[in-house]
Amino acid sequence: MKISVRNLEPTKVKLTITVEPEEFDPYLDAARKDIAKQVNVPGFRKGHVPGKIIDQRFGFGAVAGEAVNNGVPELYSKALEEKKIHPMAQPEFDVVDVPESAKDEKKLKFTATVERRPEIELPEIDGMEIAIAAPEVKDEDVDKRLEALRQRFGTLVGVDRPAAKGDFANIDLSAEIDGEVVDSQEGVSYELGSNTMLDGLDEALDGLSAGEETTFEGTLEAGEHEGQKATVKVKVNSVKAEELPELDDDFAQEASEFDTLDELKADIRKAAGEDAKGRQATEARDAFLAKLAEGLEIPVPKGVKAAAVEEHLKGLTPDPEKATDEQKQQAEEGAEKEIKDQILLDTLAEKMNVEVSQADVFNFLASIAQQYGMDPNAFIQAIIKNGQLGSAVQEVGRSKGLLAGMRAVKFTANGEEVDLSAFLGDAAEEEEAESVEAASAAAAVADELSAKDGE
Repeated sequence: MKISVRNLEPTKVKLTITVEPEEFDPYLDAARKDIAKQVNVPGFRKGHVPGKIIDQRFGFGAVAGEAVNNGVPELYSKALEEKKIHPMAQPEFDVVDVPESAKDEKKLKFTATVERRPEIELPEIDGMEIAIAAPEVKDEDVDKRLEALRQRFGTLVGVDRPAAKGDFANIDLSAEIDGEVVDSQEGVSYELGSNTMLDGLDEALDGLSAGEETTFEGTLEAGEHEGQKATVKVKVNSVKAEELPELDDDFAQEASEFDTLDELKADIRKAAGEDAKGRQATEARDAFLAKLAEGLEIPVPKGVKAAAVEEHLKGLTPDPEKATDEQKQQAEEGAEKEIKDQILLDTLAEKMNVEVSQADVFNFLASIAQQYGMDPNAFIQAIIKNGQLGSAVQEVGRSKGLLAGMRAVKFTANGEEVDLSAFLGDAAEEEEAESVEAASAAAAVADELSAKDGE
């Protein structure tokens, strides 16, 4: 197989692949066998029709067409592997030449245009040292958590006064456009100052007492008339204030397993400390990626970016076509960072010689299935059936590469080395666990697939 590569852009190549007859013949033979299984030819058992007869009865063109459809993707994959090209999108194929008969000397020739992962040179990781902030728990952190716990045990009591920020008002709402009621709600409980409903509602309610009502102009944020201006009438049915328990030993006993408030505070401080360590691990990850990308120019494939921007917009607005300039910019920046991080992590995984086992992938997919309450085996089958297994392998490779890279780095805080093993794990233990889990994971899925095939 002869392969030539032409760089169209820093992240786009065109491969021209010429296939020798002896490489294409197996695909022709397989195509003849597939056709033979589907047709009836007098004098021959189904599936046992000689290849020459298939060529005569159905035409070599039909055989070659089937062989091209099956062979081109496989030959393309071999070409990528040989030239060490990492695609980031689906290719565009163009078949240039196909032999017209079994004796035709013309060779199969096709092109594949694809966006590729750019080649970047990562810095040497061995000996790398990165300074990060030390985990810190402030008194206000403890107080904030304690106050949140206190609010969980708060009660609402009716008050005979105008509503103010922090109060809960029971209200009726009615929205009109051009004198026609387009939406209404009754008995809604709303916390003043939360700004979780219509713009202008907080200001309208501030100072109203039970039984009073007012109108204001607001923009509807949901429903058929989303985005339209409306005249909103709001009536206050009742006003309630939150009454919080005293912070004392009695509260500690009611809200926790501790006997004293000091013990409860100590436990909260400990939990805050663990969270701070988690944030430190996240900061270490971000600092590590920033260090790897330092001084690097990472070009982003245009088509991949366009598709990613579209996905980001779907997460920002129900109608991407009506996205604001701010949303478009946010989607573009998010998509570009996401792709650059993927390129960085894929390159890192290669640098760290990461290998992704079957158990790695199955365990990764099983964990996702459990998050969504799905049967792991059924989920894995769906991934395989939809051709998404390659994406799962990539994600696992990125994760393993990141962990391996961070394990090789020395992180320090205030001059002292930081132990992140609780978050990064141990490579040797992982490998041992993988070898044990691989057989059971593979067997479970294989059994399930076999059962499905037999149905």
